[in-house]
Amino acid sequence: MAPLLEAANTFGTPLYVYNLDMVQKRLSILSDLFGNRFGISYAIKANPNPTLLAALQAGLSTFDASSFAEVIAAIDAGMPAKQVTFSGPAKREAEIKGAIVAGVGELVVESLTEAKRASSIAKERGVNQNILVRINPLKLPRKFGASMGATASQFGIDEEDLARDLPIIRDYPNLNLIGFHIYSGTNCLVPEAIAENFAIFADIFRAAQEITGVKPKRLVFGSGFGIPYLPGEDALDHAALPALINPIIDDLLDGEAFNETKCNLELGRWLVGPAGWLLTRVISEKHSRGVEVRTCDAGFNAHLAACGMMGSVIRRNWDFENLSNAKGQTGRYMLTGPLCTSIDRLAMDIELPKVSIADVLSIASSGAYGYSASPRGFISHPEPREVVIENGQLRDATPPLARIAAELVL
Repeated sequence: MAPLLEAANTFGTPLYVYNLDMVQKRLSILSDLFGNRFGISYAIKANPNPTLLAALQAGLSTFDASSFAEVIAAIDAGMPAKQVTFSGPAKREAEIKGAIVAGVGELVVESLTEAKRASSIAKERGVNQNILVRINPLKLPRKFGASMGATASQFGIDEEDLARDLPIIRDYPNLNLIGFHIYSGTNCLVPEAIAENFAIFADIFRAAQEITGVKPKRLVFGSGFGIPYLPGEDALDHAALPALINPIIDDLLDGEAFNETKCNLELGRWLVGPAGWLLTRVISEKHSRGVEVRTCDAGFNAHLAACGMMGSVIRRNWDFENLSNAKGQTGRYMLTGPLCTSIDRLAMDIELPKVSIADVLSIASSGAYGYSASPRGFISHPEPREVVIENGQLRDATPPLARIAAELVL
């Protein structure tokens, strides 16, 4: 952990650190895992840092953007627009127009309303736009950390409405229906559950093809690959996945209707989550009613998920380390952030080597949905800076505007 402590001392805290060497290793593992069955699509929302995107770009089939700003980020990272997929349940008319003008490879439509709007814009522009239809399945296996399907949802066409809605979308002018997209559950650590979900996808894709008569060019499988966040959790056994998933894909693509199909594996968390840490420094200490309290310069404004505020039913402590005192005598602490609200708690009754003022603490598994999913402007404390480790060297990766803001505050 010496590079992390060096990063904190060089760039200050709060600070996100991303190990690009580790990200590239995970990308290589994933690329080899399923043979040629999947291209890899990175969901920018997991972590949109420009330096990270540029490092990933060459190893991907596509970027998945969930806003027009992310479309621009993907193109700025060096990805051709034709290799950008634009999803999201509430695309504004201006965003759809911008994506079509930019030449995105695939617009993912999530409702009849959105498809009709895209058709009108494409017709007005005098172009034909490739689209994927997102589908909301009726079933999701257990063991997924969060569900985006199997219930009433803003995401996609409900499975039970496919026979009614797909022919309408297929026949809208200036839209080319080239495939289908499903992402129904995320953060699963059980290979068998992931494979069961992929089997559900395959059956739905067959049904969608039969309804439309379209030979799909692209099918997007939302991976749901999870990572451990809590002490004692086991990592996903990714090596077990091919034996479970490859037969499902082979059987699907063996059909004549799918002999021109390319499958994409969409994910973000598994690639970058374990390669990131949030570093925070202890600002003050006190003893309060039998509890040792340590207040840090990062709270839920910097890392909402680690504070248990992203859907956690039971509040549990993430994996913290005291980088300044890694092996000292342990004690139990309440770790809080700097915000003027009682809910700003990083950890409760956590056991760590003695924690003192100026110590640097790290929060592991923070490379995805840490910086990007936190209310960094709340109460106007300094935003975290971002750095990367590449070839063993530290490099500032804070976007220019954020860097200027951080420097002005400090």
